[in-house]
Amino acid sequence: MTMSAVPPPRVLSIAGTDPTGGAGIQADLKSIAAHRGYGMAVVTALVAQNTCGVRSVHLPPASFLTAQLEAVSDDVTVDAVKIGMLAETDQVQAVAEWLATVAPPVVVLDPVIVATSGDRLLSREAEGALEDLIPHVHLITPNVPELAVLSSTSPADSWEELLGQAHEIADRYGVAVLAKGGHLPGDTVYDTVIDPAAGAEDALVVGSPRVLTSNTHGTGCSLSAAMATLRPQRETWDAALEEAKRWLTAGIEAGGELHVGRGHGPIHHFVDLWT
Repeated sequence: MTMSAVPPPRVLSIAGTDPTGGAGIQADLKSIAAHRGYGMAVVTALVAQNTCGVRSVHLPPASFLTAQLEAVSDDVTVDAVKIGMLAETDQVQAVAEWLATVAPPVVVLDPVIVATSGDRLLSREAEGALEDLIPHVHLITPNVPELAVLSSTSPADSWEELLGQAHEIADRYGVAVLAKGGHLPGDTVYDTVIDPAAGAEDALVVGSPRVLTSNTHGTGCSLSAAMATLRPQRETWDAALEEAKRWLTAGIEAGGELHVGRGHGPIHHFVDLWT
């Protein structure tokens, strides 16, 4: 079998680190590779964390963040960008300015505000700066608590309430929003992309059985990176979501096979390749 002449999408992750490999840039790179993308990484924060929680965060200067971004785009065509942890206002502004200059065709923002462990990863002052970043973004992938922060309301406790918040953000900023029901109760987890450009009545709702496991560390990072990698290869966000959701569910189911950590273990990013 001959390989296609079409190169793989060159996907840049802009995020913090996870030394245990389950979240952040390490998870992004695995997710990008699992979906046949070429992964690149710009570090926003050095995070001392493991599956049990965050211990310490070291932030390089925003000027060095800009230097990393320019080093990539001065040399490599960037087909897609996934943005994760941006801890401070100057980091958000640096990324927004770079996006305005480079204008990548696909930009996915995972607004990392609070870690699964409960540790806050985005300063309250930086929340307002996100409004300068969102106009350069094509898809936002917040979880239930993060969507509540963006919409300045309480976390949704039903699918209907979650959709309402997602529609409000989508309409306010003119950006697609991935509404994720993982934090809601129920045996089925639903996800859908609310895209103002596509029309709400045509939104595809993708459901999957809830997996009872502690291997959920980095699910948000991994899903958003998968969406960023798949979108240049698929015609719509819905098509990307269907594929990414199937992969993520399989990865969560197989996460225990890795035997990583004593807390919230990682998903199995390469379940399709190693099985």
